[in-house]
Amino acid sequence: MALVASLAALPALASETTNLGVPTPWAMGLQASGGPITTAVRDFNEMVFWIIVVITIFVGALLAWVMFRYSAKRNPVPSQTSHHTGLEIAWTVIPVLILIVIAIPSFRLIYYQDRTRDADMTINVQGRQWYWNYAYPDHGGFNFDSRPIPVEDLRPGQLRNLAVDEPLVVPAGRNIRVISTGVDVIHSFFVPSLGVQRYSIPGRSIETWFRADRPGSYFGQCNQICGVNHWFMPIEVRAIPAEEFDAWVASARTRYASTMPAAPVVAASPDAPISIAVAR
Repeated sequence: MALVASLAALPALASETTNLGVPTPWAMGLQASGGPITTAVRDFNEMVFWIIVVITIFVGALLAWVMFRYSAKRNPVPSQTSHHTGLEIAWTVIPVLILIVIAIPSFRLIYYQDRTRDADMTINVQGRQWYWNYAYPDHGGFNFDSRPIPVEDLRPGQLRNLAVDEPLVVPAGRNIRVISTGVDVIHSFFVPSLGVQRYSIPGRSIETWFRADRPGSYFGQCNQICGVNHWFMPIEVRAIPAEEFDAWVASARTRYASTMPAAPVVAASPDAPISIAVAR
């Protein structure tokens, strides 16, 4: 009965989730943050943006001053100075210092995105032409394919070219380790609102992680040119409360029972007694 109840709750769960990580028409800037990685990316992006603004204003003002002050009318006899030690030191040291200011938080962000030491669960992501396959090794090893919903089959509230038939379901507020690989060509697992962007390369397993702080649906797409339908590989990550996730796992083990690995066969000893079960 519990299984039937959990299965019956799935449609209601799908209708109650909120689309959080979705592109907005005419929006500027990054998508709203859905977790700590996106917040770190946003902070770094804003820091670099204001550094660029200051440099642009300085260079623009300097060019305007040079055009005004040293025009042929105001400066008919130009200076013959060819070297200036102070200026050469300044325009060498200052850019180096700017790059150091950018490099330190950049490296910290790269290592922060790379992996988590406190993963609550692991998901294996496979990029295939042209759909995704998700496996849950910590919950029995079941896996399923995730494909886009055709436009003619969309239901109210589903997003064109982003909604999928089987979303990646995760518990909200938990650190999710992602192991990505490719089956045929190079794909890219990209969910901007969660700060996730990792290539799925055949023959390699690449690790990253994310955490969805709020329940809802977060969307992405493969942003690697992996073939004619590379644009048709949407990603939908559905974050739900932990207790609802446990119910979903229980139902998913039944729904995807055929994809779960078979139990290992243990060879019996030649001297072990043989028991035969007789049907009555």
